Amino acid sequence: MPENKNIEFCSPKEIKCLQEQLLAQTLEYLQQNSPFYKQMFAKEGIGISDIKTIEDLQKLPTISKRELQHYGKDFWCVGREKIIDYVTTSGTLGEPVTVPLTEQDLQRLARNEYLSFTTAGITKQDIMQLMTTIDRRFMAGFAYYMGARELGCGIVRVGNGIPQLQWDTIKRINPTFCMVVPSFILKLVEYAKESGIDYRASSLKKAICIGEVLRDSEFNLSKLGERIQSEWPELELFTTYASTEMQSSFTECEHHCGGHLQPELIIVEFLDDAGAPVPEGTPGEVTITTLGITGMPLLKFRTGDICDRLSAPCKCGRNTVRLKPVLGRKGQMIKYKGTTLYPPALNDILDNIPQINCYIIEVYTNSIGTDSIRIRIASQDRSDEFIKMVKDIFRSKIRVAPDISIEPQELIQKAIYPPMSRKPIKFIDLR
Repeated sequence: MPENKNIEFCSPKEIKCLQEQLLAQTLEYLQQNSPFYKQMFAKEGIGISDIKTIEDLQKLPTISKRELQHYGKDFWCVGREKIIDYVTTSGTLGEPVTVPLTEQDLQRLARNEYLSFTTAGITKQDIMQLMTTIDRRFMAGFAYYMGARELGCGIVRVGNGIPQLQWDTIKRINPTFCMVVPSFILKLVEYAKESGIDYRASSLKKAICIGEVLRDSEFNLSKLGERIQSEWPELELFTTYASTEMQSSFTECEHHCGGHLQPELIIVEFLDDAGAPVPEGTPGEVTITTLGITGMPLLKFRTGDICDRLSAPCKCGRNTVRLKPVLGRKGQMIKYKGTTLYPPALNDILDNIPQINCYIIEVYTNSIGTDSIRIRIASQDRSDEFIKMVKDIFRSKIRVAPDISIEPQELIQKAIYPPMSRKPIKFIDLR
């Protein structure tokens, strides 16, 4: 695909024009190579020549994870001889989906992370410490590695966990930024305090964070973000949002006011339950159309994530759409005692209670067929007064209180970090 190194700084009209050119190429490619989309176009009576603008995408039906799980390889557009790498989704909402990547897809993935890093102000003079999984069929860790190579900065591949090894690496190599799940930063701080490490004077100056919400809809730090910044104010926190299916990411710039779209790689829509666009200021389901992918391109894929967005120009000079923080996943919405909740709202409360060492949120269907919430907590305080205090905090914040269970920390930690998981698990849906 063409390199448009400065397209995000062009006018909205120019950005839209480029996206529509790339959309036409994607539609033609799918018509020729995708068993699923060829059948869908025929069934729906859709001529790809009728889809000329981004607004014309409304003529197409959406797809979801369900179609990817059910039809699988019908979405693949190339034969095995052209597939270089295989990755899978995490399987958070069901059976994992296998995604094939061609050489062109790998180059596109590297470019995406190059753009992501430069958006966050990373240069080739930086050194990245990779604190996320790079194996286990995980796309993200591999993408970060390739993006750093594309940028030309240094890389040290430590992987997730093991605070001792992380600090030994920081001491030896002096990385300037890290890719990390943000709650792990608190574990680094805890280990540093116990070991007499002056972490605030370390070489790490930036953390690009994945997997957990760090800001609210007004871009203020979440409780987790506040805890990290209070412990380590010298560390600048950036958020990045992505999924395996989109093979693209939305990353904050230095102004921390939303994740920037990379317009030559993806088109994003925000839709209601009926598939109609919602106006800016109203959260909708993030729905993406990939551009430039050859292995498994997707049209109007519903990610399940609920977000709002901003379209006004950013102070950094980019004119791209910016995603606000994810409110929650559509499939994880909880109806509890008349209140609609998403897990991040519960995380925000629990992350702000200092007596809680770690926790797991479980949602299940109770005996009368409605949602119930059980929160399993590890804490030194096991008293009835502490449990009452936690419930009172929930009532004050969200008007309802879940069931609370105090359990050994080792048991909770095993649930959060199961052997086959690539990311920490703090929410378990048993419905």
